[in-house]
Amino acid sequence: MAKNAAVGGTAYLKVDGKQYALRGSFVISIDKSEREGVPGMDGPHGFLEKPRMPQISAELSFTDGLSPDELRNMKDVTVTADLNNGHSAMLSEAFTTTPHEFDASEGKVSVVWQGLDGRWLS
Repeated sequence: MAKNAAVGGTAYLKVDGKQYALRGSFVISIDKSEREGVPGMDGPHGFLEKPRMPQISAELSFTDGLSPDELRNMKDVTVTADLNNGHSAMLSEAFTTTPHEFDASEGKVSVVWQGLDGRWLS
């Protein structure tokens, strides 16, 4: 690995091509399944595997270009994440999930998108 290679830091978030002011926390979790070990009284028996919703969560600055209604109404959108280390991820057929809590004193809002499909592009 190169000594000066970026592993984090600058990142960009777009929803249907519109870039949002990414503030801080930015988590990409796009695995389509999860596994859980099954322990038995006589030793491990294997694992259970079930589907899960791929998701991207982010903390955004509450700027003039960000509307609470816009966030609430996001359905069937494409969310892209471009990272400083050269990797990109995408959620398709995505929608916002949790109620949005706007922190007025800090000027930020946390948003979670889940999608029917998620994948790494690079």
